[in-house]
Amino acid sequence: GKGRAAAPREGRGMEAPGGGGLGGADPQLQRFIEVETQKQRFQQLVHQMTELCWEKCMDKPGPKLDSRAETCFVNCVERFIDTSQFILNRLEQTQKSKSAFSESLSD
Repeated sequence: GKGRAAAPREGRGMEAPGGGGLGGADPQLQRFIEVETQKQRFQQLVHQMTELCWEKCMDKPGPKLDSRAETCFVNCVERFIDTSQFILNRLEQTQKSKSAFSESLSD
């Protein structure tokens, strides 16, 4: 059997939410799971956005959008995308700075 003397890994602890012991998984699998998770999140976002903007803009559902509702939809979607993009960027920066942080401590 294999001994349990695991080499110390970078990034101790499980800070990442939902990282259910994936540390030992092979990188390709991890990447795949990340991509799939992103896809799911994206679909959830689109779903949320549709509901949110529909509630906000469609006061009287008809066979076609009037120009006011259309403008409302466009603005709603753009705001939503901006916000989501901002959040994603923040998350990425947080993760990057997390690894940079431990290096800068040794200066």
